[in-house]
Amino acid sequence: MAEAITIARPYANAVFAIANDKGELKSWSDLLAVLAQAVAVPNMQSVISSPSVGDEQVLGLLAEVAGELMSEDAQHFLALLAENNRLQLLEHIAVIFDELRAEAEQVMTADVTTARALTSEQEANISAALKKRLGRDVTLKASVDESLLGGAIIRAGDLIIDGSALGKLNRLANAIS
Repeated sequence: MAEAITIARPYANAVFAIANDKGELKSWSDLLAVLAQAVAVPNMQSVISSPSVGDEQVLGLLAEVAGELMSEDAQHFLALLAENNRLQLLEHIAVIFDELRAEAEQVMTADVTTARALTSEQEANISAALKKRLGRDVTLKASVDESLLGGAIIRAGDLIIDGSALGKLNRLANAIS
């Protein structure tokens, strides 16, 4: 997996540079997400790796899947990937591209797990506190895990804040023993 990410990174950087120069970050992000899903389908993987199916046929299928998202630059990019047998890397390229986009747009997503559903006011307060701490806009992805008993666990990039009751009990138990 690390090797695939290493190979995918230059392609993602190149396509990011093109998209950023043209102000098309969102459309490229959408396109790469669609293409990554398409190449993840086992039948499409078989078609891509089949020696009896030419690159033009594969590119035609992917263009059909992408529909109106497909631009001339995207066709050239896919042709380059196909020529270098790198279409299987589209999933990794999409992930890296989205990371680059989030960095450029100074936004990030934070996963917030709570014992009970958050109110909109609580979400706004957490988002504002994270924005102040991290220096970028933060979108929350909230989930509920009743086993936490109370509080919340927040994951934003490398930052993990465990303010759950269960986490506090575990830390207390470790300190006692």
